[in-house]
Amino acid sequence: MQGFARINKELAAFSGFENSEITATLDMDATLVATNKEDALFCYKGYKAYQPLNTWWFERGTIVHTEFRDGNVPAGFEQLRVFKEALNCLPEQVKKVRLRSDTAGYQHNLLKYYATGENRRFGVIEFAIGCDVTKEFKKAVEKVEESEWKPIYKTAYGKKYETGVEWAEVCYVPNAISHSKKGPEYRYIAKREVLDKQQKLPGMECQIALPFPTMDMKSQRYKVFGIVTNMDWEGERLVHWLHERCGKSEEAHGVMKDDLAGGKLPSEDFGENAAWWWIMILALNLNTMMKKLALEGSWCSKRMKAVRFSVIHLPGRVVERSRQLAIRLTRNHPSFELLVKVRKRIAMMKPIPCG
Repeated sequence: MQGFARINKELAAFSGFENSEITATLDMDATLVATNKEDALFCYKGYKAYQPLNTWWFERGTIVHTEFRDGNVPAGFEQLRVFKEALNCLPEQVKKVRLRSDTAGYQHNLLKYYATGENRRFGVIEFAIGCDVTKEFKKAVEKVEESEWKPIYKTAYGKKYETGVEWAEVCYVPNAISHSKKGPEYRYIAKREVLDKQQKLPGMECQIALPFPTMDMKSQRYKVFGIVTNMDWEGERLVHWLHERCGKSEEAHGVMKDDLAGGKLPSEDFGENAAWWWIMILALNLNTMMKKLALEGSWCSKRMKAVRFSVIHLPGRVVERSRQLAIRLTRNHPSFELLVKVRKRIAMMKPIPCG
């Protein structure tokens, strides 16, 4: 596993040599890989699974670190150690790190590490993390004046539209950090969304609780979400930025498990499955690098199925002659020009400096 991690670190360095990003936005998220393996353990959803914890680099679209875990391991287990390992995998040109996470990352030892600049290389790490909507947090939200709630808009086709969601600053200090005046100070934001009033069906008076926190304010029921951050961005911008985590990084989980067979584990042995998962991660990152550095353009957003159809699974004849290897495609093949451009771009790439 350490060997796979070193190879992946070298891949990140190569990708970074062709690109000059100095800021890395990391999204930490666990994903469930359902399985019927006899030795697999049950996850929190009630079925057998493994639960890898991945660290996604948003700007590059690659995985910088992963840890293959049993299904019963909580997503937040030893997250600080995993985060430190992920930081060590970043290329040298990265100077600033931002972090996004769901409520699994809402741990005060983690927040303190980010906010106090304990990391020697990156210093203070800016973050936006979903926080637990506890009774105390709800009490703080209830104290927010109605005039302080601001609407959240979305932009589509060059126009802004109201989403029906609002945000507000919340004056809240958790009990876990209230005992020290020298501790770091965080900024809490609440987001609320009106729930449509629906009449209860006959016989359904005792309905199952909703899978998300709710509150009653001003004779209206709301869906409530909390955010903790150390950033000074305007609230609406911060909410949109945090929600970007739910796009590409979670889409990548589908690519891992479906497109690249990460969800089809080959063995009942945990170690072999972990190696399979790491090989899939390397394939994912290589595929991303190929699309960005060699194919370019609209190819960057295409899934593996389209790449296989137009680039990989092409009918041709391999010819070896005069110590040369050639591939002959059918006459006027639509992918011929693309393959020639890809070969030229690969040949023009700069090598990694030694040392």
